[in-house]
Amino acid sequence: MSTVYPKAKFRYKVEIDGIEAGGFSEVTGGDITIEPIEYREGDMAAETPMKVPGLKKYSNITLKQGMTDSRAMYEWFEPGLTGDVERKTVTITLLDEAEAPVASWQAINAWVTKYTVPDFNATASEIAVETLEICHEGITRVQ
Repeated sequence: MSTVYPKAKFRYKVEIDGIEAGGFSEVTGGDITIEPIEYREGDMAAETPMKVPGLKKYSNITLKQGMTDSRAMYEWFEPGLTGDVERKTVTITLLDEAEAPVASWQAINAWVTKYTVPDFNATASEIAVETLEICHEGITRVQ
């Protein structure tokens, strides 16, 4: 009997509208919650209310990447400053050791809700990292 090992989380890629979006040092978020609604009628025999599924909620996705000369991430955010957000599909794919896809999640109608410039510190020897927070209207596992 062979042992199946879980996949490491440090090998992944991010695509935006089907185009590889460059390297990100960290991708967080992706929580999906179905809010329960408690319901009870006056003549129910049970002492606890029944629970029925309510609204689905999706947490924002945060992308962090080292600063380069590319302005692509900021240019996706910039139209939102005038009220005209650009909605895109964001796909996050977990890769195995041979860089073959293992699992993939797709966020639809995603747009940048927050852009954070890097922190600066003259005494630190660290990479400058820009951060994007993306909201969306649903995330599904497609692979």
